[in-house]
Amino acid sequence: MSKSILITGCSSGLGYDAAHGLAKRGWRVFATCRSEEDCARLRAEGLESFQLDYTSSDSIKAAVAETLARTGGTLDALYNNGAFALPGAVEDLPREGLRAIYETNLFGVHELTCEVIPVMRAQGHGRIINCSSVLGLVPLRWRGAYASTKFALEGLTDTLRIEMRDTPIHIITVEPGPITSDIRQNSIAPFERFINWQASPRRAQYEANLLSRLYESRGPDRFELPASAVTQKLIHALESARPKPRYFVTTPTYLMAALRRLLPTRTLDWLIAKG
Repeated sequence: MSKSILITGCSSGLGYDAAHGLAKRGWRVFATCRSEEDCARLRAEGLESFQLDYTSSDSIKAAVAETLARTGGTLDALYNNGAFALPGAVEDLPREGLRAIYETNLFGVHELTCEVIPVMRAQGHGRIINCSSVLGLVPLRWRGAYASTKFALEGLTDTLRIEMRDTPIHIITVEPGPITSDIRQNSIAPFERFINWQASPRRAQYEANLLSRLYESRGPDRFELPASAVTQKLIHALESARPKPRYFVTTPTYLMAALRRLLPTRTLDWLIAKG
């Protein structure tokens, strides 16, 4: 029998590539999305797909129940991939904006994880893989909301990994850097909803920097890799007999992880601010 995996955020980007890539390797993939329209598109492409919205406890419970009903009560792996970005200066982030991004990027991830742990404990094996980011290692200007959720996810995942050492469940972190995806386009709606940049003391900086990066397609970033680069690390995390606790993807992630260990904080701040 093929092994099963539940993946979140499969409408595009990393989740989409992972779902198709693992299905081709023989995994039974449950590719979830927030919207039924995206799920229908994935089903038309041959994937098993149904809704899972991190912001809804009912949706999370229903998705887990649907998964277990299809497998007969087992689940070999969970890949927490779904997330979104809310660009803007930290001083311009309203409480409701932070609450919204944490509901998806952290609280939903945590709740889904806690739903599948009893299943994996009972069956005697399992792997939970959380998709963090290079921005879970170091911050970047305008990315405070997203970076803070990934810093939090790193801490929660690291603690869970230590706590689960006495169980047969592997807890793993994947940390991509710049990857080809729709995250820029998808961040426009949250930005317009929550960031009142016109009234910000940093309005001139928004106009000179962030707005063009947000609204203009500028081609691939330097060092950008396709989503398949993340899928390759995911495959190792899922299929290796002894998976690593964390997997870096892209040169910037390796570089920033090293610089965080080696450089004084002021020096690293200067380097990041310099861009």
